[in-house]
Formats: sequence, structure tokens, C-alpha cells
Amino acid sequence: MIAALLAAPGWALATMVRIDTVKGPIDIHLYDEATPLTVANFLSYVHSGAYNNSFFHRLASGFVLQGGGYTFPPLTPVVKGAAVQNEFSATRSNLRGTVAMAKLGGNANSATSEWFVNLGNNSANLDKQNGGFTVFGKVTLPSLGVVDGIAALQIINAGGAFDTLPVVSLPVSGPLVRENLAMVNTARELPTTAASDTDRVLNYLEAAYPQYVQPASPATLTAGGYLYRYYAKSNAYVGTKDGNVYYLVPAISNDVTLMGTLADWLTTATANGY
Repeated sequence: MIAALLAAPGWALATMVRIDTVKGPIDIHLYDEATPLTVANFLSYVHSGAYNNSFFHRLASGFVLQGGGYTFPPLTPVVKGAAVQNEFSATRSNLRGTVAMAKLGGNANSATSEWFVNLGNNSANLDKQNGGFTVFGKVTLPSLGVVDGIAALQIINAGGAFDTLPVVSLPVSGPLVRENLAMVNTARELPTTAASDTDRVLNYLEAAYPQYVQPASPATLTAGGYLYRYYAKSNAYVGTKDGNVYYLVPAISNDVTLMGTLADWLTTATANGY
């Protein structure tokens, strides 16, 4: 499975989008060259902020996790742009961890805002249905854990388009509130091709260890020879200096602690798609 994900086209130079969810970041490498129309369509929603404060509204266990259709609160459909031409290819199959566009039944060229992550190998179904579902990206290896965490949530029938709605929790009383839903806080493009080695390592650490370094990807700052990011939620700093990676948590200690060499962390980040 890892080999299949790493073998996908454009891994090193692909545009990356970070979907910051209640369970951590889902980072998606986009197939810029293979699916230019679909990528441009997806990025138009990302850049406009249409996916901010959206939520995953459909979970079919072992099949797909779908979002991009609604924001909350209040419950509002995402304003949809023009439909995009289908760019399905058998060379980009609907395998576990890939990301594809949802569309209307019987209309191969009807994809707009909704997208889904394949939770399993769905090639036998989705590659052959409705002209094939266009796979336009893949989640990074650390992000599979976040996807699986959301896929393990309880599913309830809230009616209509929400008959397989994943929920983090059920309300004590009354209707569902934001805290109950599998929310997407923000969606934004991460700089990848021009990112420094430090940025690549920090992007990876945020994806792999969101429990320690949230919110994800604040601006990279400089001070005292360090390139670093500050994480307000955990009151932690992570940065690089002189070829090493360090962290500082003032609430625990005022000592700057060595995490390892930048070269070693960069090797790990690269192997995980950063």
C-alpha cells in the first residue's frame, strides 16, 4: 500500500492542500498535471474559503468519507460553481487513500464541490461507474491515520443527505451543534515546491503529531538563528538551527531540547510525502 501511494505521479512537486479537521490535518497531494481541470476546480473552492467550517456529511464504512457539500452553523449548502469535465483515467484508480470528486448519477461531467476519500480499494466499483470517478489526489501517509480516525466515528441517520452522518458525539439534548460534527475548520494550500527544508519538516510534524503541534502550520518565524513555528494550543515551539531540529515547551522546561538532525527528519518527511 505504501509503495502504491508513493508511486503516484507528481509526488515530490505536487500542490498540497491541508484540510484542518477536528481530528487533525488531512494533507492531500494533488495531481496537477494529470487532472488539471479537476485540480483547478478543487482549488477554486479552497482559495475562496468555501470549505472553511464545512463538515464530513457522509461516511460509508470501508467505502468512502465525503465532504465539501455543507457548512455549519448555520447549515448551509456550499455554493457550487460550474461542473467540471470528467478526467477519469484507469491509471489513477480509486484505491485506499486516494481522493476523488463526487458527482450526480448518470452524469459523468457533473462534479462540483463535493469530494471524498476512498477508505478501501474501490476500483472494481468506482472506476467502472458513471464514466469513472476522477481521482485527483491522494492523502499523505500520516493523514491516513486522521482519515481512519474520522472513519471510525459513530454514524447516525439525520435524514436527507445526512442519513450516514459521522458524529464526534451526540448532543446531550436538543439538535446537533458544531461540537458534534466531524468539522473541517479550514482548507488551504500549503507551499510545497518552494518550501524550505524546515517548512517541509514542520509540515510533516504537524501532520504526524497533531496532538502536540496544533493549530497546524502557523507562519514560520525567525529569532536567534532559529527558523521556528509557535503552537499556541500546546504553548510549544518547534524549529531548526545549524542543521538540527529542536523543541521548547516553556510550561515544562526553559531548556531547548534536541529532536535530531534536520537531515534525518527531512528523510522521514520525504518518505511520508512532504
